[in-house]
Amino acid sequence: MSLCALRLTEAAAGIRDGRFSSVELVGDCLKRIDEVDHDIHAWAFLDRDHAMRQAEAADDHRKHGKAVGPLHGVPLGIKDIFDTGDMPTEFGSDLWAGRTPRRDAAAVARLRAAGAVILGKTVTTEYAYYNPGKTRNPHNTAHTPGGSSSGSAAAVAALMASGAIGSQTNGSVIRPAAFCGVVGFKPTHGLIPRSGALELSRTLDHVGVFGRSVEDVALLAEVLVGFDQEDPDTRPVACPPFTAVAASEPPLPPRFAFVHSPVWDQAEPVTRDAFAELIEILGDASSEVELGPRFAKAVDMHGIIMEVDMAHNLRRDYERGGDRLSTRLRQAIERGRTHLAADYCNALSGIAPLNQALDHIFDEYDAILTPAAPGAAPGIETTGNPIFCTLWTYLGVPAISLPLMSSETGLPLGVQLVGRRGNDARLLRTAHWLVRASGTRCKVPSAGAKSAPGAAKRKMR
Repeated sequence: MSLCALRLTEAAAGIRDGRFSSVELVGDCLKRIDEVDHDIHAWAFLDRDHAMRQAEAADDHRKHGKAVGPLHGVPLGIKDIFDTGDMPTEFGSDLWAGRTPRRDAAAVARLRAAGAVILGKTVTTEYAYYNPGKTRNPHNTAHTPGGSSSGSAAAVAALMASGAIGSQTNGSVIRPAAFCGVVGFKPTHGLIPRSGALELSRTLDHVGVFGRSVEDVALLAEVLVGFDQEDPDTRPVACPPFTAVAASEPPLPPRFAFVHSPVWDQAEPVTRDAFAELIEILGDASSEVELGPRFAKAVDMHGIIMEVDMAHNLRRDYERGGDRLSTRLRQAIERGRTHLAADYCNALSGIAPLNQALDHIFDEYDAILTPAAPGAAPGIETTGNPIFCTLWTYLGVPAISLPLMSSETGLPLGVQLVGRRGNDARLLRTAHWLVRASGTRCKVPSAGAKSAPGAAKRKMR
């Protein structure tokens, strides 16, 4: 097996144990990039010499007997909305072309402190919103990788990086993970600091992570969580050991609440059929649960918050270069300027009661089971519909996308698990159990592969 195909946890262990060097691993990833990225276009910025210098420094550090971190020498991709002191950060917009920050974002600084090699900046959609970027789906380049963390998901799926970080304000981690067939994890709101990253909405912005296994995302999240005095939504409290808990056996077999959510009518036939099969496989471990009518307005409330906050946070860009923004982004900002303050406050005040309304579900079930997206990845003219992520982002609860199924055309179908706010470690443990119980594994794509045309049907891997 090529080194670039190793899971992140395997790569970290291999470097730590001296079975191979960071130079060898990074070199293999760069070779893979040369082989496939001309079709996938996952990278917004890549300096090969700089990446190799980081790898050489990591190996030299270890050779001198110095302590190594949990990600020592492992190459990672960074979504191009996170500041990097040694690379440009351009937010996917030509308004910020050539922008060079003076220091790293908090998340990037924590990855470096853990020993990671920052391989490069991955493509984001414009301002982490909907307008598609240049990245293509590694399973089929005629399809979208999702957004807005397009490059991060595609780079991990195509074996160009061992892991990556992204962000989610609506569905920008879970959806691209589902479309690209990797594991995407969005922790509870406020667990990972966002200072030094593009702010769309303080209420909705989450930092998320991508890997090729539950163990991978658990390790990345464990490195990243923690208090940051520059992010007012983080808290100075101890966080559980995600990796140890995720790998542990549940005290009892988990139970899953299959939740259609108020948007089930938007699920495509392939998704309906796939979930019917998954529910049948789970048997008594799963029960269908209704959320109730009070959740029906959550999507609209999320939209109000997102558009008002974007209108405020992107106002200077809109005023100085509005004609250079995409039509969809410009219209969202303009809608945000028209929402009433009373509606905005009402949308904010709805978050806590709906989280409380979920308590009875999480008192009985270990996780909510629901689609990650309406179906498989659509064409490249869109980044896909985030509707199955919107409610959970609005509530700030942890969510994870697992690549458990695929269509007959070979495109992945993601299964989303959702946990109680703050119960991230338990959610990871439940996800790990489900992966093992279903006997599935993330399928690695051949870059640039073309799927056969025709209607997709569900198929358990």
